[in-house]
Amino acid sequence: MIRPLNWLALGLLLIIGSVSAAVDTFEFSSEQERDRFYAIGAELRCPKCQNQNIADSDAPIASDLRKEVYRLLEDGQSDEEIVDYMVARYGEFVRYKPALNRETLVLWFGPLFFLLAGVLAIVVMVRRRQKVAASAPAAELSPQEQQRLDDLLNKKSQDD
Repeated sequence: MIRPLNWLALGLLLIIGSVSAAVDTFEFSSEQERDRFYAIGAELRCPKCQNQNIADSDAPIASDLRKEVYRLLEDGQSDEEIVDYMVARYGEFVRYKPALNRETLVLWFGPLFFLLAGVLAIVVMVRRRQKVAASAPAAELSPQEQQRLDDLLNKKSQDD
């Protein structure tokens, strides 16, 4: 029979084991290489998590990508070569900042296009309203309406 204290110890061991499994440990030859590793990891998107980079993600594939980045750094490849390798393997999606090319033009300039189209639509609507307001005849009261308005205003001033 297992005592409650043993259950607690077993639970703590399981928690500590799962936490330590999520941490990757890499040994770098210099601080510059460590900084490059984290900069590249922050630039690449986790294919599974989609809103996290591979440096922040706990997904197994992100861990694999970190190991691959580390291996490529150890092989002496440049940052661009490493990112190009990841893009060739996982597609443009793996980049947080996709490259500007023919396929990503809509991604880069689409929001600006829609913003300008919205501003243009508002300008056209305002000008049309101004034209309609300028061309409409001014409302004038007939003599009977003017007399009735005067009577109402006089009655109001007498009541006050």
